[in-house]
Amino acid sequence: MFGEFLSIIVRSIKLDKTLYKDNKNFGEAAIYFAGLIMILDGVAGAVAANTVIKTAVAMSGLTAILTWFVWTLFIFVVGVKLFPDKENKVPFKKILIGVGYAHAPGILRFFAVTPDLMIPIIFLTQFWIFAGLIISTKQILNLKSNVKSFGIVFLSFLIIAFLSISFVMSRMNALPISTIS
Repeated sequence: MFGEFLSIIVRSIKLDKTLYKDNKNFGEAAIYFAGLIMILDGVAGAVAANTVIKTAVAMSGLTAILTWFVWTLFIFVVGVKLFPDKENKVPFKKILIGVGYAHAPGILRFFAVTPDLMIPIIFLTQFWIFAGLIISTKQILNLKSNVKSFGIVFLSFLIIAFLSISFVMSRMNALPISTIS
């Protein structure tokens, strides 16, 4: 079981597109493997950030689970409902697992042990995850075009970014900021 889990992580880090085509990688334990990858990704991000600012590691793991569902929801809606390539009956759970697997490069953030390494490793792994999301989306949705897969992931990212910025900005307006007249 652990060997299978490590194999999935290594294949994801290698951006192996066959990882997302082989149905044995989407079996009974797959959802747990994907969830564990997401938790490890969140914790690794918190550990990397702790080299500069104190971050709640446990909260980062929970946030990663929420992020996993949000990414999956938008990729599902954009790729399956709004812009399907053909009559595609891909279940939400399969995309959920694929998104989880695609986040395996984020585990490498554990290596950001100094402030000098934090920013390069976080940026590198974030682009790596983005590439993994494009590959997983293309393979799971059976898309013919890399451009369409990129578009689905990028549009999902833009929606998430817009909602995140809107949420943060709405919270900033609620802050008790005094103005001097």
